[in-house]
Amino acid sequence: MTALPDIAPRDKAEILAQALPYIRKFHGKTMVIKYGGNAMTDPELQADFAEDVVLLKLVGMNPVVVHGGGPQIETALNRLGKKGEFIQGMRVTDEETMEVVEWVLAGQVQQDIVGLINQAGGKAVGLTGRDGGLIRAQKLKMPDNNDPTKHHDVGLVGDIVSIDPSVVKALQDDQFIPVISPIGFGENNESYNINADVVAGKLATVLKAEKLMLLTNTPGVLDKNGKLLTNLTAREIDELFADGTISGGMLPKIAGALDAAKSGVNSVHIIDGRVPHSMLLEILTEQAYGTMIRSH
Repeated sequence: MTALPDIAPRDKAEILAQALPYIRKFHGKTMVIKYGGNAMTDPELQADFAEDVVLLKLVGMNPVVVHGGGPQIETALNRLGKKGEFIQGMRVTDEETMEVVEWVLAGQVQQDIVGLINQAGGKAVGLTGRDGGLIRAQKLKMPDNNDPTKHHDVGLVGDIVSIDPSVVKALQDDQFIPVISPIGFGENNESYNINADVVAGKLATVLKAEKLMLLTNTPGVLDKNGKLLTNLTAREIDELFADGTISGGMLPKIAGALDAAKSGVNSVHIIDGRVPHSMLLEILTEQAYGTMIRSH
């Protein structure tokens, strides 16, 4: 843990007292956290993240972690001599790639996160979309960005059909912290690789989460001049899509965030995972550490 500069006891008390209204407001509420990017690969940030999750649980909130693993999948594919291919920000997933995705996400990455949270004093449990029939999926039909009548075949990439959150709720009620890999299953028991931002957004909706938090490698949503937009409504986001301000890898992220905001998640936060403890700062202080999207 990074040593804080010596803070006078009175200042420490002040900081804790300022967090109280937020702790009270969000007590018993579910927070869905999409964990990815630098926060996931830098050891100090990993430890910060795990501490934040455990603290939220200890003060009475219900954190649910959904993780990605793009860089780790890329590394594993390179080791096998396979080249990753992307169409419109989505990974093309053939059967061999899907096997790699499963063992990297559900094996290595998920268990690393579970271990980090447990080390920080929490009780984490790893799940995939198969566990408890959590994420039912079908093959994604991806329309072309420029010609909606044309569809791209991206292989075993899934589109969520339904989410059954009962296993997540059972774990929460028992003081466990669920850590979910974004893998769904189809009607013939086939596995699907699903965008983690999309899973986090849908799960937040189904769990009626208070907040959806997406940790990224950017400060948040930036305008054309690179300035952080801290507070956006659904309508303002539609305008940013239309004029091309939001593009590339940000597209699926924001689309999922927007769906969640429109479907009853109180607020969605796109926060900078490179800032130590950015999640706590976002939840327990007035200070904005990213972009907050409100439903209206």
